Amino acid sequence: MSRHLPPLAALHAFEAAARHEGFQRAGEELHVSAGAIGHHVKQLESWLGVALFQRLPRGVVLTGAGQRYAATLGPILNQLADVSEQARRQGDDKVVTVTATSSLVSRWLMPRLGRLRDRHPQLELRVLASMHPVDLARDGVDVAIRLGPGRYPGMKVDLLMEEWFSAVCSPGFRDNAAMLRQPSDLLRYPLLHDEPEVHLPGVIDWARWLHSCGVHYSGSSGNSGARFSHTYLCLDAAASGQGVAIAASPLIGDDLRAGRLVRLFEHRLRGPHCYYLLRSPLAETRPMVHAFCEWLIAEARADQEALWPAVAP
Repeated sequence: MSRHLPPLAALHAFEAAARHEGFQRAGEELHVSAGAIGHHVKQLESWLGVALFQRLPRGVVLTGAGQRYAATLGPILNQLADVSEQARRQGDDKVVTVTATSSLVSRWLMPRLGRLRDRHPQLELRVLASMHPVDLARDGVDVAIRLGPGRYPGMKVDLLMEEWFSAVCSPGFRDNAAMLRQPSDLLRYPLLHDEPEVHLPGVIDWARWLHSCGVHYSGSSGNSGARFSHTYLCLDAAASGQGVAIAASPLIGDDLRAGRLVRLFEHRLRGPHCYYLLRSPLAETRPMVHAFCEWLIAEARADQEALWPAVAP
């Protein structure tokens, strides 16, 4: 059956313009000029015989017809991108692309890749360290590990790991800190800080952690330690004896086992968010993606069983 379809380039340009509410930012996204976006939109309006945008002295605004068309078109283009990406990868089915934050990649995923090779030698992994949201289909990503509340519509979601925050330092720092016997004593020593890679409400910082121990900390009390742009840098500083850090269980488990870091107190505080494993339903049908996700879940569970029951809150 013959289909009477509008030009795809015009649809793509209109969808971007509707999403950005203007031609300039749509052009930046698609790497063309605002004029080119306007030309494609006019082409689509001519094809449909209806105005999609109202042209104003300063910019454009969607008409009622444009709003309705954009609301329907967006999901269709997303589905087209998804199925097209899956079809494109059929010839390269061994490659699995995963994205996670820099700290989770460096402190948890990377040390385990040898075991992944042993378990699935035919699987070729591509790792993207990113803290920004991704469109899995558009960005060519099969699997995402994300810290959040667990609500990801349209995705297959598995709980991977919880976050439990502990105070840690190097063994040498602890041995030389004669006055460090209880959480309130931390105010005598350098406290290391990291900027959260994912900005979510309720992030655990020194003020929240110490408050959970019954210790008031304003940020100016105690010795001022260094600040770092990533958690893995903060933990490297702690391991080299520069002060005390707080960090979540998935990021310090290997360091505790290896003796690079030690926990100062039994107290630990549960974070408000968890790490979740995300993939689209279509990606899940690929055998290598399914195998990789099953391996990730097994690794996370083994960590929990091997290390963290011994330090229950």
